[in-house]
Amino acid sequence: MNLTSLFLHTLETTLPVFAMVFIGLGLRRAGWIDTAFINTASALVFKATLPTLVFLSIVQADLESAFNPALLGYYLVATLGSFLLAWQWARWRVAREDRGVYVQGAFRGNCGIVGLALAANLYGDYGLSAGGILLGAVIISYNALSVVVLTTYQPGKQANWRSILHDILRNPLILAVLAAIPVAWSGVTLPNWIETSGQYFASLTMPLALLCIGGTLSLHAIRSDSRVAFSASVMKMAVLPALATTGAWLAGFEGQELGLMFLFFASPTAAASFVMVKALGGNDRLAANIVALTTLLASITVTAGIFILRVTVGA
Repeated sequence: MNLTSLFLHTLETTLPVFAMVFIGLGLRRAGWIDTAFINTASALVFKATLPTLVFLSIVQADLESAFNPALLGYYLVATLGSFLLAWQWARWRVAREDRGVYVQGAFRGNCGIVGLALAANLYGDYGLSAGGILLGAVIISYNALSVVVLTTYQPGKQANWRSILHDILRNPLILAVLAAIPVAWSGVTLPNWIETSGQYFASLTMPLALLCIGGTLSLHAIRSDSRVAFSASVMKMAVLPALATTGAWLAGFEGQELGLMFLFFASPTAAASFVMVKALGGNDRLAANIVALTTLLASITVTAGIFILRVTVGA
């Protein structure tokens, strides 16, 4: 396969995901979807359809290949390294009151939607099952580290670790992973009608979630953005994914494992980061700008990253 064919094949993988995001943006501007629809659909995805998708993908997977302790361990270490690097950079370059928002925006990716959608497009069942297991580690590490850095720079705010742990343990995605692994190990086969109905329900996840991401983008906010949001976006979409993926390659990861980690590292900033900043009284406009900018940049940086991986290491 020559470079042109390889690049076109890469576009076929990434464009469907980002096309749905921009369709969501267009539908919102046309008035065909509104805030009420986005809130309802987002809740349905988070509480029901995405957990169903993760559960079924793990139950149907070959856990010998999908469950990889080395991959989970490296991802956690690289996430912590990315977090500390972004924090150190923020201490040099960002005003104190915005450092927490900057750091969270620079390391916390939207792995549950964008990362998983890209993994499914690129690697099929392996991407869904291995990505679903990886999501458990992602949710715990992202939430804990985000609270640490945000409360550090918000006067009068303290981390309520009991509440955080409670929320993590009740997270539908965590529960789906915990429920699916023993079922998969036991070899129990779900009745055909349950499996088929579940697949119908789970298939709502990606279209709805991606439309909602597009519907929440604000081009007006981006036009009034500051250099801090752009700096965090470059850190999130270029610097940290390049360093973490290179580290994974040097550590011996290759093929689908390397590609999966790149997709999770290179996912745009999670919308949940805006919610957490707003709850803690931080600069929510900066948080929203980072989410919007990284989502728009992702269509370029993720496509370029996948193409480079395929050309250089065949991932």
